Parts: sequence; C-alpha cells; structure tokens
Amino acid sequence: MEEGEKKLRQEDCHEDNLGSGILTLTNRRLAFDKSRARIMDFSKHIGETIIDVPLSDVKKFWVEGLFMKKFCFLAGEETYKFGVLNPGGWADATQDATGAE
Repeated sequence: MEEGEKKLRQEDCHEDNLGSGILTLTNRRLAFDKSRARIMDFSKHIGETIIDVPLSDVKKFWVEGLFMKKFCFLAGEETYKFGVLNPGGWADATQDATGAE
C-alpha cells in the first residue's frame, strides 16, 4: 500500500470469472489478489494481483442476485462480480470511499 492509503475492508471471496482470492477496498482503490489454499496443512498463499483499480475508475457498483447476492462493479469495460459475506456492506463502503451518491 502507498503512503496515506488506508484499508477500509478486506475479505476472502470468489469472483465469477477469476476464482477465489482476497478483495480489498482502500480509500484509493479496489484490488483483488488471487489466492490458493491447501487443505492438508490449512495454509493459504496469496498470488498475483489480478485487479487494481483506482476508485476514480470505478464507473458503477451495485448488489445483484436474489438468493446468492454479489457485490459488483464496473471498471473500464469490465464487470466484476464478487461473492462476499455482506455485499450491501461492500456497496456502502465503496459509496463512502468514492463519495458517490
């Protein structure tokens, strides 16, 4: 993280097309790091950063789904959909961080 950057939210999750990893919201960006877990020794290894989007580049964010709700956002031409525990909380935190209405 850069100087002055604060972690607002972080969670293990699953993105529809990218698989499992860790979603992080800071006061400056949304990032997704791939992860790999081993059941045998209960270890988790963080891999490469797949998504690193400045909040100014997030065009839209929302929650969708009837039973399996997901936190979604549009950055550039890509739409990302994350299975997180509290999608509404992620949308609220992103709204607060971006200053969007």
